[in-house]
Amino acid sequence: MVKHVEEYGAKALDEVRKETPGSRRDVPGPTPNPASNLIMADIAMRTGTYVLRGAVEKGLLRGRYGKDAASEMVENRSLAKSLTGFALAKLATRSLPGAVVVGSGMLAKTLFDRGKSRRARLKGDRELMKQASDD
Repeated sequence: MVKHVEEYGAKALDEVRKETPGSRRDVPGPTPNPASNLIMADIAMRTGTYVLRGAVEKGLLRGRYGKDAASEMVENRSLAKSLTGFALAKLATRSLPGAVVVGSGMLAKTLFDRGKSRRARLKGDRELMKQASDD
Protein backbone atom coordinates (compact mmCIF):
# COMPACT_ATOMS: atom_id res chain seq x y z
CA MET A 1 0.00 0.00 0.00
CA VAL A 2 1.28 3.47 -0.93
CA LYS A 3 1.68 5.93 1.93
CA HIS A 4 0.98 9.65 1.73
CA VAL A 5 3.99 11.71 0.71
CA GLU A 6 3.20 14.33 3.34
CA GLU A 7 3.34 11.71 6.07
CA TYR A 8 6.29 9.61 4.98
CA GLY A 9 8.25 11.78 2.55
CA ALA A 10 10.76 10.36 0.11
CA LYS A 11 10.07 6.70 0.93
CA ALA A 12 6.44 7.02 -0.16
CA LEU A 13 7.50 8.84 -3.32
CA ASP A 14 9.94 6.03 -4.14
CA GLU A 15 7.16 3.47 -3.64
CA VAL A 16 4.91 5.36 -6.05
CA ARG A 17 7.70 5.57 -8.59
CA LYS A 18 8.32 1.81 -8.35
CA GLU A 19 4.63 1.13 -9.06
CA THR A 20 4.45 3.62 -11.93
CA PRO A 21 5.73 2.44 -15.31
CA GLY A 22 7.91 4.66 -17.45
CA SER A 23 11.21 6.42 -17.30
CA ARG A 24 12.00 8.64 -14.36
CA ARG A 25 14.23 10.86 -16.48
CA ASP A 26 11.90 11.88 -19.30
CA VAL A 27 9.10 14.26 -18.38
CA PRO A 28 6.81 15.08 -21.31
CA GLY A 29 5.95 18.74 -21.71
CA PRO A 30 7.65 22.10 -22.04
CA THR A 31 9.32 22.04 -18.62
CA PRO A 32 11.11 19.33 -16.65
CA ASN A 33 8.66 19.87 -13.76
CA PRO A 34 5.67 17.51 -14.13
CA ALA A 35 3.48 19.63 -11.82
CA SER A 36 4.04 22.72 -13.97
CA ASN A 37 3.30 20.72 -17.12
CA LEU A 38 0.04 19.51 -15.60
CA ILE A 39 -1.02 23.07 -14.74
CA MET A 40 -0.11 24.28 -18.24
CA ALA A 41 -2.08 21.44 -19.83
CA ASP A 42 -5.10 22.23 -17.63
CA ILE A 43 -4.98 25.92 -18.62
CA ALA A 44 -4.68 25.05 -22.31
CA MET A 45 -7.61 22.62 -22.18
CA ARG A 46 -9.85 25.03 -20.27
CA THR A 47 -9.02 27.87 -22.67
CA GLY A 48 -9.83 25.65 -25.63
CA THR A 49 -13.09 24.62 -24.01
CA TYR A 50 -14.16 28.24 -23.43
CA VAL A 51 -13.32 29.21 -27.01
CA LEU A 52 -15.15 26.19 -28.44
CA ARG A 53 -18.17 26.77 -26.20
CA GLY A 54 -18.46 30.39 -27.32
CA ALA A 55 -18.19 29.42 -30.99
CA VAL A 56 -20.86 26.72 -30.64
CA GLU A 57 -23.24 29.03 -28.76
CA LYS A 58 -22.84 31.81 -31.33
CA GLY A 59 -23.23 29.31 -34.15
CA LEU A 60 -26.52 28.05 -32.73
CA LEU A 61 -27.91 31.59 -32.63
CA ARG A 62 -26.29 33.03 -35.78
CA GLY A 63 -28.68 31.39 -38.26
CA ARG A 64 -31.76 32.92 -36.71
CA TYR A 65 -30.49 36.27 -35.38
CA GLY A 66 -27.41 37.15 -37.43
CA LYS A 67 -23.75 37.30 -36.47
CA ASP A 68 -23.75 40.56 -34.51
CA ALA A 69 -26.90 39.85 -32.50
CA ALA A 70 -25.69 36.31 -31.69
CA SER A 71 -22.40 37.69 -30.36
CA GLU A 72 -24.23 40.22 -28.21
CA MET A 73 -26.57 37.56 -26.84
CA VAL A 74 -23.71 35.29 -25.81
CA GLU A 75 -21.55 38.08 -24.38
CA ASN A 76 -24.37 39.72 -22.39
CA ARG A 77 -25.44 36.57 -20.55
CA SER A 78 -26.22 37.29 -16.91
CA LEU A 79 -24.07 35.95 -14.10
CA ALA A 80 -27.01 33.90 -12.80
CA LYS A 81 -27.45 32.12 -16.15
CA SER A 82 -23.71 31.46 -16.42
CA LEU A 83 -23.53 30.06 -12.88
CA THR A 84 -26.62 27.92 -13.43
CA GLY A 85 -25.11 26.39 -16.55
CA PHE A 86 -21.79 25.81 -14.78
CA ALA A 87 -23.47 24.21 -11.76
CA LEU A 88 -25.65 21.90 -13.85
CA ALA A 89 -22.68 20.85 -15.98
CA LYS A 90 -20.66 20.08 -12.84
CA LEU A 91 -23.53 18.08 -11.39
CA ALA A 92 -23.95 16.11 -14.62
CA THR A 93 -20.24 15.27 -14.92
CA ARG A 94 -19.58 14.32 -11.31
CA SER A 95 -21.82 11.26 -11.02
CA LEU A 96 -24.20 9.02 -12.87
CA PRO A 97 -27.19 10.09 -10.72
CA GLY A 98 -26.30 13.72 -11.42
CA ALA A 99 -26.18 13.02 -15.15
CA VAL A 100 -29.56 11.29 -14.95
CA VAL A 101 -31.14 14.19 -13.04
CA VAL A 102 -29.75 16.85 -15.39
CA GLY A 103 -30.52 14.80 -18.50
CA SER A 104 -34.07 14.14 -17.31
CA GLY A 105 -34.57 17.83 -16.63
CA MET A 106 -33.31 18.72 -20.10
CA LEU A 107 -35.60 16.13 -21.68
CA ALA A 108 -38.61 17.41 -19.70
CA LYS A 109 -37.86 21.01 -20.69
CA THR A 110 -37.51 20.00 -24.35
CA LEU A 111 -40.81 18.11 -24.35
CA PHE A 112 -42.57 20.98 -22.55
CA ASP A 113 -41.21 23.56 -25.01
CA ARG A 114 -42.17 21.43 -28.01
CA GLY A 115 -45.69 21.17 -26.66
CA LYS A 116 -45.83 24.93 -26.43
CA SER A 117 -43.53 25.52 -29.41
CA ARG A 118 -44.84 28.85 -30.72
CA ARG A 119 -45.15 30.39 -27.26
CA ALA A 120 -41.74 29.04 -26.21
CA ARG A 121 -40.09 30.34 -29.38
CA LEU A 122 -41.54 33.82 -28.88
CA LYS A 123 -40.55 33.84 -25.21
CA GLY A 124 -37.01 32.74 -26.11
CA ASP A 125 -36.82 35.41 -28.82
CA ARG A 126 -37.86 38.11 -26.34
CA GLU A 127 -35.30 36.97 -23.75
CA LEU A 128 -32.43 36.81 -26.24
CA MET A 129 -33.26 40.15 -27.87
CA LYS A 130 -33.39 41.77 -24.43
CA GLN A 131 -30.08 40.11 -23.55
CA ALA A 132 -28.53 41.39 -26.80
CA SER A 133 -29.62 44.96 -26.10
CA ASP A 134 -28.37 45.01 -22.47
CA ASP A 135 -25.03 46.75 -22.00
